[in-house]
Amino acid sequence: MTDAALGAIPVAASDEMESPARRALRRLFARKGAVAGLVVIAAFIVLAVFAPLISPYDPIATSWTAVRKAPSALHWFGTDDLGRDIFGRVIYGARASLVAGAISVGIALGIGVPFGLLSGYRGGFIDALISRITDAMLACPFLILAIALAAFLGPSLGNAMIAIGISTTPIFVRLTRGQVMSVKVEDYVEAARAMGNPRWRIALFHILPNIMPALLVQATLSIAAAIIAEAALSFLGLGQQPPAPSWGSMLNAAQRFLTNAPWMALWPGLAIFLVVLSFNLVGDGLRDALDPRER
Repeated sequence: MTDAALGAIPVAASDEMESPARRALRRLFARKGAVAGLVVIAAFIVLAVFAPLISPYDPIATSWTAVRKAPSALHWFGTDDLGRDIFGRVIYGARASLVAGAISVGIALGIGVPFGLLSGYRGGFIDALISRITDAMLACPFLILAIALAAFLGPSLGNAMIAIGISTTPIFVRLTRGQVMSVKVEDYVEAARAMGNPRWRIALFHILPNIMPALLVQATLSIAAAIIAEAALSFLGLGQQPPAPSWGSMLNAAQRFLTNAPWMALWPGLAIFLVVLSFNLVGDGLRDALDPRER
């Protein structure tokens, strides 16, 4: 046996002994795009959490002597049409966007996963009923459905998160159902059934943990879509209400001054772009890292 073959044995053995979680993290951090996305997301989270300490100005304080001032040492990102500091409003707006993305996807997971689990595992009439309702919701474009629900519930950030969460739910129902139908025929599930485990225990303790990687990847990608949806609803006046800062409402105010004060649209637009791109990069990295076919 050659020296190269002898040296490969410990490496292969250690890779097999490595825990799945550590192996997934190692693969994730080996992808530069995912690492860059994590860094950007972490930076925005820090800015949002410590906004009162970082922002030099009150985000809703107006100043008629500083209306539409260009970026300077005094106002790094410039000011808006009411003299408010854009840097502070971008930082505080990150709170609304990140919270909306996380809570909306949490609502979608809380509703979609149980119904998808029930539909895929039980089958029959229950599966047909849940699938038809899901198909009907998916027939309507995601953003159109979110706008309709937000308009029905009333303009506020809380109602916007509910509308986005309900609009995202069919995606998780469909994904969970498909994953359950492929996993429930595996040998370990049949063995658990043969040992006399009740259906609820098999579903919760044997099937659900094995479909979590796919749900985690979809949740990461859905947060990016939810952030865009929250910005769109705020742009239309159905999300975060003025004078509270929101990236979407900032873009709405900036559209009237694109020629005279382009910085009003530049910074909130750039923030949306960076956060959404980062979540998509992390989602792609997770998909590759959690794929059991990857080596």
